[in-house]
Amino acid sequence: MARQVVELTLTRGSQRDSLASTMPDDQRPFVVGPGEGRLIELGEFGMTVKADSDETAGVVSVLEAEEPPGFGPPIHVHHDSAEAFYVLEGEYIMYLEGRVFACPAGSFIFIPLGVRHGFRVGNAPSRKLNFYFPAAMIGYFDDLAAALGRDEVDDERLEEIARKHAMEIVGPPSDRYV
Repeated sequence: MARQVVELTLTRGSQRDSLASTMPDDQRPFVVGPGEGRLIELGEFGMTVKADSDETAGVVSVLEAEEPPGFGPPIHVHHDSAEAFYVLEGEYIMYLEGRVFACPAGSFIFIPLGVRHGFRVGNAPSRKLNFYFPAAMIGYFDDLAAALGRDEVDDERLEEIARKHAMEIVGPPSDRYV
């Protein structure tokens, strides 16, 4: 018996009206295609919002990051969510509780809530997906982008933005973050 495959092209605009019109708004499935999502421009790097708290009923937020070689945040801790990365292209050097891991494309990294961590991009531009459980951190990147736009980012301001979003910077300042 032959299987029939039906391909649907769904975007956020069309799906809300047709995909699950009988489901509550906070439980509707959705699809975000390649190149779609809201870009948060952060100077040397960008984050594209693929899913946020409103769309997933607070379950997860998903961001796609495109980052230059050597880039990375200071060592930090999330006090409100676990975090996971999936490396799409390039390589990330992950720092997890004092241990170092080389993570090439195809690597998955899970970081439980409260774990000290950070990363550096390897020798080539790299891309990854960031997942936060429960949904978190989009506000952090929005606030960081706004501060960068006003040229108001120094180590003190970065720590203030982090605290506002239940993140604690515990490592030295990064040479290539903001």
